Amino acid sequence: MAQYILRRLVQAFFTVFLVVALIFTVVRAIGDPTHLMLPPEATESDRQVLREQMGLDRPLPRQFASFVGELARGDFGNSYRFSKPALEVVTGALGPTLQLTLAALLVALAIGLPLGVASAVWPGGLLDQFGKIFSVFGQAAPPFFFSLIFVKVFSLQFGWFPTGGYGGLSHMALPMFALGWYAAAGIARLTRSSMAAVLHSEYVKFARIKGVPEHVIVLRHALKNALLPVITFVSLQFGVLMGGAVSVEVVFAWPGVGQLILDSINNLDYTVVQAAVTVSAVVFALVNLAVDLLYAVIDPRIHYG
Repeated sequence: MAQYILRRLVQAFFTVFLVVALIFTVVRAIGDPTHLMLPPEATESDRQVLREQMGLDRPLPRQFASFVGELARGDFGNSYRFSKPALEVVTGALGPTLQLTLAALLVALAIGLPLGVASAVWPGGLLDQFGKIFSVFGQAAPPFFFSLIFVKVFSLQFGWFPTGGYGGLSHMALPMFALGWYAAAGIARLTRSSMAAVLHSEYVKFARIKGVPEHVIVLRHALKNALLPVITFVSLQFGVLMGGAVSVEVVFAWPGVGQLILDSINNLDYTVVQAAVTVSAVVFALVNLAVDLLYAVIDPRIHYG
């Protein structure tokens, strides 16, 4: 197990390194931040002096080598916009994003799992038909579509929830449902197909012949084995939801990483964009590692050696 964890950590390191290299190159293709950092009346010589102070006048490979060296010491540089460490800016926004993402994932699991199981247990029934419509509509429409609909109906028309902002459960309700609907649709479809396959397996038929109650077969035997592909899907959805949170955060004025990255791109704040993407990649890699280890807990047949 220890060797497996070490091997996965090495793989995660190289994955994050590739992400860092890619985002480092991309953000420098966006534009020159000195045009936003200096007043309009600044001359080109003033901008050149600022570029030299920021190290932007050096060749790209040298800039990248310097950036990696600072990154190894945990230094992401200072934000051009906020004039404080970029990592501090990102960690301040990471909490609201993780809060929204985890809440949306819990909503998706609370809706998708029971709906998928019910659709598989009673195929062709009313719940199965509803599940198909729910899944198709949920995966066809992007999260920002649900965000706009929810604001229109539940905030502006009925006045049940605030239109945006960061606060308690009333502020989180609409964004977490808007973000979680897409994942709930995918979880429902995958759970249905996985449960249907398990319910037609030989050991389930044998359990029925032995007279095991149907609810015990479904919950204790079938669901446990059907969860493996669902867990893989949920772990991938964690990264998808973090990425999809950008549009939801913009609509609901949620102060998360997505909103921060968008503002930083508009303000050409290289360091904050690099720090935000790097931290998100590290979080995603650690979540995938945790999910792989969870496989062995759910299915004793899986061993890592």
